[in-house]
Amino acid sequence: MATLAGEIFNRPASVTVIIVNWNSGVLLDRCVAQLAEQSLKPDHILIIDNASTDGSVDFIPAIPGVTIQKLVKNIGFAAANNLALSVCNTEFLALLNPDAFPEPAWLEQLLAAAKTYPDVSAFGSKQLIYGSDDLIDGIGDVYHCSGLVWRRGHRCPQSDFEELPHEIFSPCACAALYRREALQTVGGFDEDYFCYVEDIDLGFRLRLAGYKAMYVPSAVVRHVGSATTGGRHSDFSIYYGHRNLVWAYVKNMPGILFWLFLPFHILLNAVSVIYFSGLGKGKIIARAKWDAIQGVSKMWKKRRDIPQYRKASIREIWRILDKNLFLLRR
Repeated sequence: MATLAGEIFNRPASVTVIIVNWNSGVLLDRCVAQLAEQSLKPDHILIIDNASTDGSVDFIPAIPGVTIQKLVKNIGFAAANNLALSVCNTEFLALLNPDAFPEPAWLEQLLAAAKTYPDVSAFGSKQLIYGSDDLIDGIGDVYHCSGLVWRRGHRCPQSDFEELPHEIFSPCACAALYRREALQTVGGFDEDYFCYVEDIDLGFRLRLAGYKAMYVPSAVVRHVGSATTGGRHSDFSIYYGHRNLVWAYVKNMPGILFWLFLPFHILLNAVSVIYFSGLGKGKIIARAKWDAIQGVSKMWKKRRDIPQYRKASIREIWRILDKNLFLLRR
């Protein structure tokens, strides 16, 4: 993995905000500007630039506490965050996408929740769709027993959901807060994922290690979404998202649940191939699933490492999975 040159954070601090950037243009500038307006200022803002070619990091204003590291190649979202994790010693790490714009109390509310709930190690934000006053982008990630994942509440009105903090499977890494110790315990992100579903994989491993996750409705960001990857149905999104869905299931679904839900997982993949083929994306979905199968043996080997830190019982994982047979996106 790449090594980080420049400033190493040696002094004790509370929270570092990590932004992984790749060709986000003016969005990055706005994201950093809104971080500068936070009611509770982060101790550090660390921007890892994945070899952008649009000059987006060159327009960042001179704000105290901001460190920019330019990489010579795009190592992916997962590896870039691990690189940041390796040099941070703050108690908390807040991940923020450059196309997510935090409201002034965002970071303060996340840290307040962390103080209120010391038994929780991952905290998700209320993500609203940028440009809409009412539509939700996501209020926590859902993991279905088949291996399908989604952001709860996506494109639904805020009024459809309760406004109280509650447990979730995992937070979307677009705008989330983690206890650094928990990330270190499970080894951070899996760099083989490159991007997409890497936060679900991380959240699953945190679950297996006995850590909990919570949604914090008072921590609000407005998210553009897929701003640099071409949208939900781009070849890039389909390939990485649907390859990594298979890997996350194979690697993390524990014990008897793996075999119990395997027929549903196979059905999910078959339906995905049919669906995207109908959209004219047959070649890319076929390549995603073929490469997923090619990587199964590698993921199975990684699965064998999980018992080193696993604490959660089968009953606990069963409890937190979505088991709705009709896949209603509640």
